[in-house]
Amino acid sequence: MPQPIAYLSFNGNCEDAMRFYAQALDGKLEALVRNADSPWAEQTPPEHLQRVMHARLALDGNGVLYGGDCPPVMPYEGIKGMSLTLNYDTIEEAQRAFNALADGGTVTMPMQPAFWAKSWGMLVDRFGTPWIVNGVLLPV
Repeated sequence: MPQPIAYLSFNGNCEDAMRFYAQALDGKLEALVRNADSPWAEQTPPEHLQRVMHARLALDGNGVLYGGDCPPVMPYEGIKGMSLTLNYDTIEEAQRAFNALADGGTVTMPMQPAFWAKSWGMLVDRFGTPWIVNGVLLPV
């Protein structure tokens, strides 16, 4: 069965965001393709050639996160109406990821106990991506 993969859109700062996520989440940036490297390079406005067309970040446990800069023919509207959720087996791992993602961002709900997890919190990172971080899921 296919696994859903989040594909985040950015406004010219995809490379910075994906490198930040790689560091914050101990991931490995496996692909970073610029418009200049694509078959559409000749049709791409010069000011968009260095923007990222596709990035792939591999995470522990076979997780994957994709991203790219918004194409030049589309208006960038930001990331809205969703949150990325990370579930960790320990509170310590969850807290570390939460703190790393919150660096330069906004904490909307500090890490705290909940009925579904021993610890959870919410934030919007410096790139505008909303996150929910859970530490030790509980049976509900």
